Amino acid sequence: MRIAIVTDAWAPQVNGVVRTLGAVRDELIRMGHDVLIVSPDLFASVPCPTYPEIRLAFARRSTVGGMLAQFGADAIHLATEGPLCLAARAWCLARARPFTTAYHTQFPDYVSARTGIPAEWIWRYIRWFHAPAAAILASTPSIRATLVEHRLPQVRHWGRGVDLAAFHPDVPPHPALGHLPRPIQLYVGRVAVEKNVRAFLSTEHPGTRIVVGDGPARASLEAEFPTVIFMGALFGAELAGAYRAADVMVFPSRTDTFGLVMIEALACGTPVAAYPVTGPVDVLTPQTGAMDEDLDTAIAEALTRDRTDCAAYARGFTWEASARQFLDALVPQVRARAA
Repeated sequence: MRIAIVTDAWAPQVNGVVRTLGAVRDELIRMGHDVLIVSPDLFASVPCPTYPEIRLAFARRSTVGGMLAQFGADAIHLATEGPLCLAARAWCLARARPFTTAYHTQFPDYVSARTGIPAEWIWRYIRWFHAPAAAILASTPSIRATLVEHRLPQVRHWGRGVDLAAFHPDVPPHPALGHLPRPIQLYVGRVAVEKNVRAFLSTEHPGTRIVVGDGPARASLEAEFPTVIFMGALFGAELAGAYRAADVMVFPSRTDTFGLVMIEALACGTPVAAYPVTGPVDVLTPQTGAMDEDLDTAIAEALTRDRTDCAAYARGFTWEASARQFLDALVPQVRARAA
């Protein structure tokens, strides 16, 4: 099958959307499918206000549509709600071409956190964008319920995976963390207001707090919390080593739809502490983490979890399974076109 994925989020951005699309693309190719990625690096672009790492591409409907037509796409997936996918959406609708979309991020909550605009105003745009889709792919039951509540019922499940060759309990711990006072409490992700990192840094549990990642809030948080160790972005073996060295991974976000970093940490045997919100409630089990509205309480409880149980549970999340779920959501669109 020839599968076109249009996305406004792509390398060199570092986030869960990019990692998900990259991993699924690789699995689809391994299965024998042809995959076209239409991404901002193919066009002139400008930095997104307040998020300069994200590039907003200038692309006409005819240009994006021409790429899809030339590729001969059997199935078209629009991964994000930005300008590239808007162009592809318009082209598909003008030609009665079916397409699928995905709800990767709590975009209304993100925009509200950064601008103060009421989230419900943004939901009007989300409903407009996704309503014509033949299927909307969502990663968890909670997100499915949210979409249905906002009058978007055509939801299909699309789970997430973890690279079990890179993240596993036998990976060597990061050497820079071995001498630090225990317990080591780790945050991994973007350092931005919508990730609620300040809530983690404001906890009072004894030990060492580590932040892995970068983002617009890093400089101000480093100045405000001088005892916290900010390591910047880590990748590959270094990232896996940071997970392995930690005693608990703290996931303070209240706006994520899934949270790939949670299953990466679990795969390395590290339990997770989080709020009882969308994402953690769908991913964590009583054996693999703890959730509480008091993050200090969640941390204390998560530290009692067995690392072997965490790693065993994470082995159930594979990118192959994720890619097959993605593919299953596309197949009806191919049939619809043939009909």
